[in-house]
Amino acid sequence: MGGNGKQIKRKRIFNKQEEGTEFDLSNKCAKQTDVFEKRLIIVLEGAQLETVKAGKTFELLNCDDHVSIIRKNGKDLASCRPDIIHQCLLMLFDSPLNRAGLLQVYIKTEQNVLVEINPQTRIPRTFKRFAGLMVQLLQKFAVRANNTSTKLMKVVKNPITDHLPVGCKKYAMSFSGELIKNCRDLVPNNEPIVLVIGGFAHGVLNCDYTEGLFSISNYPLSAAITCSKVCNAFEEVWGIV
Repeated sequence: MGGNGKQIKRKRIFNKQEEGTEFDLSNKCAKQTDVFEKRLIIVLEGAQLETVKAGKTFELLNCDDHVSIIRKNGKDLASCRPDIIHQCLLMLFDSPLNRAGLLQVYIKTEQNVLVEINPQTRIPRTFKRFAGLMVQLLQKFAVRANNTSTKLMKVVKNPITDHLPVGCKKYAMSFSGELIKNCRDLVPNNEPIVLVIGGFAHGVLNCDYTEGLFSISNYPLSAAITCSKVCNAFEEVWGIV
């Protein structure tokens, strides 16, 4: 990814439950030094990330592995979809926009837990490894790079507005919102902007800190596709290839 020809060095962190999860800590991601410079801030709201005791260990509650537990507690299977957040994070962190250092991502769970993710984090490719890391994050409130103090994922204090640039525009994305025929119309010239995307399968996105509600398609889109379309629009306008 870099033009200097140097070998990219990688450091790894291994979850006690799942080994082999890699985090990219190379310098290929540009670093933002000014919070008021242009960047896209994505907030994945309503994320269905919850731990559950399964035997002697804790696991990430999901509709594939914990059907009996979900039904026993009177929950809807559709409300236990952590894979949605996994799909979104893969889309976001693999994007050229993130590689250029112009993307910041937060997750806010249904249980009101707010998570900040280091832009240089490499999201695990498989859901099993991702689930193991989410369990570690929710129990220890941070995931660190191996043998360093660098926090790649960390639980931060609410409200989310305390972590956003002062005065920046904040919009929510929903099929029920005002239709924007060209997603590029949302992209500002040279300032930060916050877009809130629902990280759940069904339901209504309800957040009190946004100033507008927009749709970018005539059809309902998955959260991951919304993330992809948004990143593509910002890359086009900001000239990122």
